[in-house]
Amino acid sequence: MRTAVVPVEEIFELRWAVLRTGLPRETAIYPEDSRESTFHIAAYDDEGAVQACVTFFPDTLPGEGAAAYRFRGMGSAPEVRGQGYGAAVLRAGLAEATVRGAALVWCNGRTSAQGFYEHLGFTATGEEFIVEPSGPHYIFMIKTSS
Repeated sequence: MRTAVVPVEEIFELRWAVLRTGLPRETAIYPEDSRESTFHIAAYDDEGAVQACVTFFPDTLPGEGAAAYRFRGMGSAPEVRGQGYGAAVLRAGLAEATVRGAALVWCNGRTSAQGFYEHLGFTATGEEFIVEPSGPHYIFMIKTSS
């Protein structure tokens, strides 16, 4: 498995397919995609196919004064779930965000993924909230070694 920082075009089809299933393509375009400071991570299988993706961008976590990156659009192809592709893109993104000066990284993560995030060192903060149409979420955060 290989990970790389890539242009959004490299991860867009997977993002749309797994995170906006059945919705128009434009629903998978994020406003942050066009920012110069945004970066995208892809994880590839041995044949070179993108199997997981995530997008990181600078965004302060409310109530925290530290330099922060937020991530969103993390997903993996259904056929490789549980094989480490999601963890690989997230670890690669954390490393890149740290290099870019982040003292903390956070996301609005699905409550159903709490075990995944906690396994990687994230902590759920605040109250659970609803994001339509995805359902219940928490803010998950981790301090980096920046």
